Amino acid sequence: MSVKQVEISKEDDGIRLDRWFSRHYPKVGHGYIEKALRKGQIKVDGKKVKASFRVEEGQVIRVPPLQESDLDTKKPSREINKKSKYIKILRENVIYKDEDVLAINKPHGLAVQGGSGVKDNVDGFLDFLQFESIERPKLVHRLDKDTSGVLLLARKTSIAAKLTEAFRDKNVKKIYWAVVVGVPAKKSGKIDIPIAKRESGQGRQKVQSGDDGQEAVTNYKVLSSANGLSLLEMRPVTGRTHQLRVHALELGTPILCDGKYGGKTSFVDGIDKKLHLHAKKISIPDFIGRKLEVEAELPDHMRKTIEKTGLKG
Repeated sequence: MSVKQVEISKEDDGIRLDRWFSRHYPKVGHGYIEKALRKGQIKVDGKKVKASFRVEEGQVIRVPPLQESDLDTKKPSREINKKSKYIKILRENVIYKDEDVLAINKPHGLAVQGGSGVKDNVDGFLDFLQFESIERPKLVHRLDKDTSGVLLLARKTSIAAKLTEAFRDKNVKKIYWAVVVGVPAKKSGKIDIPIAKRESGQGRQKVQSGDDGQEAVTNYKVLSSANGLSLLEMRPVTGRTHQLRVHALELGTPILCDGKYGGKTSFVDGIDKKLHLHAKKISIPDFIGRKLEVEAELPDHMRKTIEKTGLKG
């Protein structure tokens, strides 16, 4: 193998050098990249740089000859379950698409990313959501496995950076609907209670409120109440893991069928035993010179519960 001189494409503009290698040479380990950079075997425009260096369109990367010993053979390749029912479901659940952004109504029960024991996940099926784009779509935020609703995907690397920045800077407005057990004491308000991950036994973690946790803020209002249940509109200001589930519990009204946080009291006879939390709407007031707004229909189990119990949105 010989030295390659690879020009940075428009699609790779702005990403870190180590992520560029991860994208184009997925079997090359991070340790090898760091070593090759220190020795000057990998250069950008003939200059030594660090792994965190952000490449620009038109720059040229020197890629040294790669031997089998340079590759991380333990690094698993991305395996795709091509027979999964979720491929068809995800393609049918596309609710918005333009040249920059694609949005899906993520179904309940499907993880966004893989992990221990996770076979099917959105990240594993992104190839089937590429459509006519020259790039594979990219994740820019996440939803819990059991939370349904709007999931935005970037169709270009440059757009992924802008969306990530928008989420980080809290320029993304998110609206969730949650059916909860009980009726909050106040019809609307702000929940400003820090939360933190804590060990819950057997090596598992659980998010709990506490002064030593990270800032977590949620605005809410009661849309309706009936038969001991309430339908809440929840607007998270921050985006902590399980934030809405913990904050709903702080109101004294656990989310319906949230056994992890609400325990047995969160279940009601005759109601589908799925978490009743849905990412209903996402909007970005100023996204590359325009307003971006996407709304997702409720999943069947939430819609049926609302109809059955007399709740109104």
